[in-house]
Amino acid sequence: MDRILLVEDDPSIIRTLSSFLTGEHFLVDSVTGQNDAIAAMEHKAPDLALVDISLSQGNGFAVCSHAKTLGIPVIFLTASSDEYSVVTGLDMGADDYISKPFRPRELVSRIRSVLRRVGKRQSIVTLGDLTIDTDKGSVMRDGQNLYLSALEYKLLLVFLNNRGQILSRDRLLEEIWDCAGDFVGDNTLTVYIKRLRDKIEPDPQSPIFIRTVRGMGYKLEG
Repeated sequence: MDRILLVEDDPSIIRTLSSFLTGEHFLVDSVTGQNDAIAAMEHKAPDLALVDISLSQGNGFAVCSHAKTLGIPVIFLTASSDEYSVVTGLDMGADDYISKPFRPRELVSRIRSVLRRVGKRQSIVTLGDLTIDTDKGSVMRDGQNLYLSALEYKLLLVFLNNRGQILSRDRLLEEIWDCAGDFVGDNTLTVYIKRLRDKIEPDPQSPIFIRTVRGMGYKLEG
């Protein structure tokens, strides 16, 4: 599991974001100030730091500067919409930034994108007898490409990124609705789940990967 260091001095944001990221299968440590952040990075280097620019003790720029000396990628969380703060952060080597208020799922997507880009996140994922290469966008079984469509592949990635969690139909629709640039409705989702099962399941009539949780949604096993 990837370890995230959250550097934020707002207790409500710490509680909410720590809970959400833990639910997304990240390990989360949190500190509230510059000195504690630097000490935490020295003690146990995280895979990525989420850093608020404005801190009651010190500032996020100093935290970012120290993180970069340790090779730790940084995403700035900032309420500052002024161009100076954004440019300064990026010039210091920040890997990305996101302005408050932000959507938690968008933040998770940014985190995973940065981790992939800096090589902190494994690009080869195995699921039973399947091999998924997230860099190449391929899904293989016994050396044979399964040739998923763009929307089928996106749906599989959503399940992989939330392995073991029950995903409601509404959540799945929210995640994939704009993947192919076409309208994705409830009936379409049913069709694509069936198509995905037909391609990845050894026996689509008795799925072992994408399981239906009656009355709640779907869950990726394995």
